[in-house]
Amino acid sequence: MSAHTSTARTALTAWLDHLAHEKRASPRTVRAYGDNVLAYLNFLERHRGEALSVADMGTIAAAELRAYLAFRRDPGERGPSSQDRDGLSPRSLSQSLSSIRAFHRFLDHRLDTPNAAVGLVRGPRIKVGAPRPVSEDQAHGLIAELSLDPDREDWEVTRDEAVLTLLWGCGLRISEGLSLTRRDAPLADSLRITGKGGKTRIVPVLDVVRQRVDAYLAALPFALGPDDPLFRAKRGGPLSPRHVQATMQNLRGRLGLSDRATPHALRHSFATHLLGAGADLRSIQDLLGHASLSTTQRYTQVDAAGLLAAYGKAHPRA
Repeated sequence: MSAHTSTARTALTAWLDHLAHEKRASPRTVRAYGDNVLAYLNFLERHRGEALSVADMGTIAAAELRAYLAFRRDPGERGPSSQDRDGLSPRSLSQSLSSIRAFHRFLDHRLDTPNAAVGLVRGPRIKVGAPRPVSEDQAHGLIAELSLDPDREDWEVTRDEAVLTLLWGCGLRISEGLSLTRRDAPLADSLRITGKGGKTRIVPVLDVVRQRVDAYLAALPFALGPDDPLFRAKRGGPLSPRHVQATMQNLRGRLGLSDRATPHALRHSFATHLLGAGADLRSIQDLLGHASLSTTQRYTQVDAAGLLAAYGKAHPRA
C-alpha cells in the first residue's frame, strides 16, 4: 500500500482489519475505534474539501485536530449540519482522541506516514475523584486491550498483562507488586507481602495470576539475579510505578472509562468482588493488610442489586 496512492479510508479499513485479525480485538472495540476515526475523517474531508490520501494524513495540523474536538464537543456551534455532531462528553472526547492517536500510530508504523502534530494535542480535562472499583468485565477489558498497543513489543505487553492481573487478582498496591523479585517467581500458592508500616500479610495467588507471570518470565529478554526486581522496563531497569499509572491512563482513555479507573482501583475491585462473592470484611481486611476495618469498608462497594439480593436471602422478614 502506497501512502500517496491509497486513501485514508482504505487505510482505516486496513487498520480495523489489523485490529480484528492480528491484534484479536473484540468486535465491540473494533467498531468503537472505527466509528471514532471515521467521524474524524468525515470532518477533515469536509474541512479540506476533498478526499484524503494516506500522505495527507501526515500533514494534518494540531489546529485541525483541535477544531475537530471542538466540533464534537459543541453540537450547536455551527448548527445541526452533521450526523457526527453529537455533543460528546469529556470522557467520550478523550476516548475519541485516543482512537485517532492509535490510527496515526498505525499510519506511522505500517505506512511510513508519521504526524508529530497529533501528539501535541491534549485531551479534555476530566474531573478525577477517588479511585473507584472497575467491574469484572471492565477489568478483563483493560487487560485484553493491552495487546492492541502497536508501540509495545510482545514481551512488554505480556509484562503489563502480568502486572495488572497481579494487582487485581491479589489486591496489591503498585509498590507491593513491583517489590517482587526474581526469587519470588514462579509464584507459589501464596505470597508474603510487606505493606504499609512494615506489616506482613499472606495473599493467595490465583492460577490466572501465576500463569500471567509465567508467560512474562518466558518472554523476558533480560537475565535477572535472584534479588533483582521481577518486573523490568523497556531498557532493562526496574519498572516504575509511573509506567503502571500511565498504562492505566492510556487504557481507560481507549475504553472510555472514568479517570477514577486507576491502578489502585484494581485493588478496590479485588475487595469489592470478594465481598460481592460472599467473603466477610474481616477476611478482606487481612488480605488487604488494613490496620482498621473502617478502611476496608471504604474500599468495598457492591451494587445495589447485589445488596438487595443478599438482603432478600438473609433477612428473616424479607
